[in-house]
Amino acid sequence: MKTTINVLLIDDAANIIEKVTKYFSSHAVINIVKTCSSGREGLDYIINHQKDFDFLLMDIIMPEVDGICILEEMQKRNIKKNVIILSSYGKEEAMRLVSEYSIDYFMIKPIDMSILEKRILDVENTALIVEDKKDNKIELAISKLLHSLGIPSHIRGYQYIRESIYMMYENPDMIGGVTKCIYPEVAMRFDTTASRVERAIRHAIEVSWARGDYELMDELFGHSVDFDRSKPTNSEFIATLADTLRLNKELAHV
Repeated sequence: MKTTINVLLIDDAANIIEKVTKYFSSHAVINIVKTCSSGREGLDYIINHQKDFDFLLMDIIMPEVDGICILEEMQKRNIKKNVIILSSYGKEEAMRLVSEYSIDYFMIKPIDMSILEKRILDVENTALIVEDKKDNKIELAISKLLHSLGIPSHIRGYQYIRESIYMMYENPDMIGGVTKCIYPEVAMRFDTTASRVERAIRHAIEVSWARGDYELMDELFGHSVDFDRSKPTNSEFIATLADTLRLNKELAHV
């Protein structure tokens, strides 16, 4: 099952290539597998590496071989990929030029990277399947911890925070990528937005702080919680519970 969106980027603007590759450099799902700085180089890659990418990000106006030529060649060769066009060209004229071809979105430069990220995930959402190989014992342990901390299962943030803890438990390297990696991935799984995931998790933590087991909170978060019970950040909360579960599992095997 596919767990990564491999993206080919074709653009003769060096700043766009740098901006896109930097933004997605540590993304949990979106992988910039290849960048091409000319249409000719991009077309050669498309023809010879069809199986190496799933998604095409491309400018229209490029020297020698432009985006329209690439779309024409893909159509002739029956190469079907999801496509987002990035262009600084006049919107109406550019959209008229690409209207005969199968594209998913048209975005005018300068590009808002968070919107581009959402568009890619939206397009791939129906095709991208995250294989479910979860450890039921760990899921149960997470649920028990959250209930002990006073987070009711009926609020939206409960599902999001449980999923986030499991992801960080499985991938400790995500500790520095909660906003960039975990929120978008959880949002995709629950068909929502990363900002809504972040807000719902924050609300769940606020509920926990109002009604949870203080002794347990002090035991878990004592290093980051002062005497007036100031709340940990979303990242601290998720990382601390993931670490607790990991440590308990290691101790159980000693």
